[in-house]
Amino acid sequence: MSAPENIDEISVLKLTLHNRLVGYLAGFQNGRNVLSFADEFKHAPSRPTFSLITHPSFPNSKKLMSKPWAKSMRLHPVLSNLLPEGALRELISQGLKTHIDNEFQIFSYLGQDLPGALVATPMEPEDVPESVLTTHGQAKAIKFEDNDRENKFSLAGIQMKFSMKEKGGRYNLTKNGELGDWIIKTPSTKHKHVPLNEYTAMHLAALAGVDIPDIKLIEINKLDNLPQINLPDEKLAFAIKRFDREGNTRIHMEDFAQVLVKYPHEKYKSANYEQVGKVIYDFSGDGLADAQQFARRLLVNILLANGDAHLKNWSLLYQDQVTPRLSPAYDIVTTSVYIDDEKEYALNLGKMKKWYSVTEANFQYWADKSGIPWRAIRPHIDDTMDKVRTLWPEALKDLPMDNEHKGKLKDHWLKLQSAFKIKT
Repeated sequence: MSAPENIDEISVLKLTLHNRLVGYLAGFQNGRNVLSFADEFKHAPSRPTFSLITHPSFPNSKKLMSKPWAKSMRLHPVLSNLLPEGALRELISQGLKTHIDNEFQIFSYLGQDLPGALVATPMEPEDVPESVLTTHGQAKAIKFEDNDRENKFSLAGIQMKFSMKEKGGRYNLTKNGELGDWIIKTPSTKHKHVPLNEYTAMHLAALAGVDIPDIKLIEINKLDNLPQINLPDEKLAFAIKRFDREGNTRIHMEDFAQVLVKYPHEKYKSANYEQVGKVIYDFSGDGLADAQQFARRLLVNILLANGDAHLKNWSLLYQDQVTPRLSPAYDIVTTSVYIDDEKEYALNLGKMKKWYSVTEANFQYWADKSGIPWRAIRPHIDDTMDKVRTLWPEALKDLPMDNEHKGKLKDHWLKLQSAFKIKT
């Protein structure tokens, strides 16, 4: 008899959504990872929505789920986008003593507190179904290494930020399965007064009719058990209420990099606002209302000189576990005060990216290409400008943004085309 071939060793995560089995993610020793959907999930007409691309009404969803999703090193974009980028990822990978690109290991460590409602649980070898072991040749399941590091949460994005639980006016990093209810963004060592900037920009956005979660500024000395990180000599952090948590209940969500199946590094280059608008209008539970809100936010991002409204800064929320709705806004910052000569927003809008050239015609082009009636959008553009011109100049005086930054924002308002100009 010939000697048996080398058998791959795999670690397996069970993926669940609202306590329903979604499938299994197998991590091979060579860096390959394979997501296979459970039959009971694939064939359930009333299944919760894992991703819009798996929603029964989405084109080709049945075909997409019929085969395993295999990738090398990186996870599939629907999963990869759940992981942090930048400094927070470095902090985690150093603690795990793993490579920053070993997404399976980072994902398995963070799997109990991912953005949204997906939960990834390490499996004992004897519990792994035979169908998973034979998905790609013959494999043998192995035990996960114990890792008892605390602070097991994941927040997608580049800035240093933490999921914390508020108790009696103090904020603690969550542990032992407890879910955080606030995202806390600490001051940046690279840019000055980012928490004050984001608080101001988000407050102004709300005055313009943008739907935002609760926000506040918190004294750094009220944040407990933070990891050892460098912090500048600033007193305040920015806090935003998690809209994917309600007490100890998880609410599922996904960002538009996940929806459009793009990796985080593609978030600026791989799509335009017409594609995002079309998905919202065609698939949201209230397509018109969400498209109108989306248009309002697009305009507000231009008015606030936010060049960072990329794919990961727009999300769908599945409040009823099945139906997508546009989530509240987040990550609105006046970025131009930190980037010399920044004059463009993140993605194309009506073939245009330049703040100082954009007009209503670009919004009309956007609406037409997204399949949204312009007559339903234009009143929201007009209403946004009415609110902005009436409320912003006075409100800005009392908001905590750095005075130099306020001056730059007011200069920006005067450079916009006449339809969008704001006089102070």
